[in-house]
Formats: sequence, structure tokens, C-alpha cells
Amino acid sequence: MVAEVQQYFADHGASHIAVLGKTNQYAPLLLTTPAEIAQAAAGTVSLGLQAQTHTEPVSAMMVAAFGDPGLAMLRAQVSVPVVGIGESAFMTAAHNGRRFGIVTITPDADLLASFSTKAHQLGIAQQYGGTWLTQGDAHHLLANHQQLDKALTGAIHLAIAEGVAAVIIGGGPLSAAAQRLQPQFSIPLISPVVAAANAVLDKLS
Repeated sequence: MVAEVQQYFADHGASHIAVLGKTNQYAPLLLTTPAEIAQAAAGTVSLGLQAQTHTEPVSAMMVAAFGDPGLAMLRAQVSVPVVGIGESAFMTAAHNGRRFGIVTITPDADLLASFSTKAHQLGIAQQYGGTWLTQGDAHHLLANHQQLDKALTGAIHLAIAEGVAAVIIGGGPLSAAAQRLQPQFSIPLISPVVAAANAVLDKLS
């Protein structure tokens, strides 16, 4: 994800902004349930506080997990802008009143319900059209880009058939897939990482 954000900055005339990546050692690679997101929150906040007191303090922070673990807590404790890839993706997808949906690989019912809750919290519940799931085991799909892209493509077509005007590819590890698949579709596929990178540039401009 660091390389993805750095490339986005370079492509948008902000190559002078250096991206420092920190991994939350207390969370799994893929957060598949609200319990795992809650578990990751403390580690996220700890990393953010460390970054603020670094000898070269950061100008902004990005929580790079779609569930935005610890986002609100971190915002309350640091003095720099903090963006979450989930929140950024939701707001990007809903831009100009668009009806949007989410395509993801994680089927946990409580996690899917949390997407609806987030849309309500952000004031865009009426634009949220729902979530469409891929077929196949999430971890297996992440290990095989061809199968992942095929599974996502099928779910995206189902979402479009239901009338959404934008689709979030829901998951930090899926952001690159959103960019790979975009040429196949006429509606925007929202990469959460790209949406957050854009939000950072807006905050720093």
C-alpha cells in the first residue's frame, strides 16, 4: 500500500511527500469481522501516537484498513489530519449524490452490517445500495490475482445490474484490483487506498 500511495502522490504532483508505512502487529492481515477490527484499534492508535512523536513528525496519517480501526480515537489524540481508507472510499463513492455499492470478499454478516452503520454515520445512508460478495474463500482469492479479479468482476456486474453508479472494492488489500479492473467498466470502481491518498492531498493543500 505504501508504494501505491507514493505513486499516487507522484502522479498528482506531490512526489515531495514521503510515505512511511507502519504495520499493526496486533491485527491479522485481513480484518474479516468487527471483533478483529476492534482488536486492531489499539495498535492503530499506538502507531499513530508514535508517529506524532517521531524525530521527524508526520503531517498527516492514514488508517489503511477498510474497517478504519481506531480512526476516531486516533483523531482525538493527534494534532494532524487523520484519514481512513474506508471513510474516504464511502465519501468518494457518494460524491454528487451517487448511489453506490460495495463489492468485497469477506462474508461475515456483522461486518456487512457495519457498512450500513458507517453509511448512516457519514450521512449517506440513502445512497448506499448494499454489498455484493464474491464467490470463494477470501484468503484463497487474495493469493491468486486472476481468480480474485474474476470473482470481483462477477460481483461488480451484479451490483451494476442493481443500479449503482459507483462501486467500492471493499478492502485495503483489494485496492490494486480496483485499478486493474477499472478499464472493464464505465462506472467508477473506488480504490479505498487511492480515495484516502486523495483525501490526504486535500488536507495538506
